[in-house]
Amino acid sequence: MKALITGIAGFVGSHLAEFLLKKKGMKVFGIDRWLSRLDNICHIQDKIELIECDLTDPFSTHTEIERIRPDLIFHLAAQSFVPTSWLAPHDTLTTNIMGQLNVFESVHKLKLKTRIQIACSSEEYGMVYKNEIPIKETNPFRPLSPYAVSKVTQDMLGYQYYQSYGLFVVRTRGFNHTGPRRGENFVSSNFAKQIALIEKGLQKPIIYVGNLSAIRDFTDVRDMVRAYWLALQKAKPGETYNICSGKGIVIKHCLEMLLKLSRKKIKIEIDPARLRPSDVEILIGDNTKFCKQTGWKPQIPFKKTLSDLLDYWREKI
Repeated sequence: MKALITGIAGFVGSHLAEFLLKKKGMKVFGIDRWLSRLDNICHIQDKIELIECDLTDPFSTHTEIERIRPDLIFHLAAQSFVPTSWLAPHDTLTTNIMGQLNVFESVHKLKLKTRIQIACSSEEYGMVYKNEIPIKETNPFRPLSPYAVSKVTQDMLGYQYYQSYGLFVVRTRGFNHTGPRRGENFVSSNFAKQIALIEKGLQKPIIYVGNLSAIRDFTDVRDMVRAYWLALQKAKPGETYNICSGKGIVIKHCLEMLLKLSRKKIKIEIDPARLRPSDVEILIGDNTKFCKQTGWKPQIPFKKTLSDLLDYWREKI
């Protein structure tokens, strides 16, 4: 069986590649842009076929998919950092929407029977009211960032290509996920990196933060990639599924948990540059639909996730 991961060198892509390589008879292909760093996959690079391809280029995307003819596609490639989408909305929309469109068009025109999982996002729900918690898949979209708008479009494209052409597309709406290798721009990883720097004497004993009152639903990345696999094995094409823990954690509590893992005395200071023009205050998902369909459930405790994340930064620094 041939599996293609777009964005394989990224945080989730690297963990998914590791997961798939443990499957007997699985050949793993990975697409990433030529400028991407390969730190996350250097330990498995000899076990995968890595392809340099710009997914926003329809010709090169079609050429590679025609050559590989994958049985499975896990479409993870994206500009995935919300604050960057405010600074570069055009690039975010182009990368996320056109990249996926070219993948869909290639599979459709080649008449492949490929199963496609697209990594949508809880950010699509945006402005969620308290009476809508926990969030079900039927909740309205009220996106609050260019990134969220791009993900809504990806989501709807998945629905449209399933309905119009019968493409086997499963839309997974992942809530926050973290763990080792998480990019330093993301909140939990940023906290962990700062703590590791302080422990090494490379930063003053002050941790700089943004909005600590937001509530997020965190899942370990290793549980998340297992869910992506099950999505293409047991989920129904054309459907949407929330992938989440179903539990809300205040960002302040996440920081406190990380600080308890360190023996250093560290002060907390608000950095106005870390505050967003508009922020989603609460995102807690309902995972009932996905769990019932696939039998999946989160297995890794959040404390273990944070401990592994901090150890990752300690080792890296």
